[in-house]
Amino acid sequence: MQTCSFPSSPDDRSPAGAEIRHLMDGETGSMIHSTVPPGQVNRATVHATVSEFWHVLSGEGQIWRRDASDEETTVLVSGVSIDIPVGTAFQYRCTGDEPLQFLCISMPRWPGEQEATFIEGPWQPTAPEV
Repeated sequence: MQTCSFPSSPDDRSPAGAEIRHLMDGETGSMIHSTVPPGQVNRATVHATVSEFWHVLSGEGQIWRRDASDEETTVLVSGVSIDIPVGTAFQYRCTGDEPLQFLCISMPRWPGEQEATFIEGPWQPTAPEV
């Protein structure tokens, strides 16, 4: 069994560029808290082996997702949950005046930076280099 407290500062950056706080890591998955500052556009990526579930806590943003059969842009606001199946191309950004904050669960657990491949997305990235 695990119990953890919310970290007071970010632990790292995601490959896409979001500030992340590691919340939980287990044999079947990982959970992080992500923050994207106002105006930031993260790098477009595709994951090789993990799927993700996101739940938006606060802020406003957009996520673009593309798989073999579909492409869409979804508005991200508090209460919205989305999935990113393995192999799905995606890019996201904060469009509001407050940071976009969300929980992200990856299944299986996040294997490391080699998981994400950078691709061309619909928006020009502005995120700091990792």
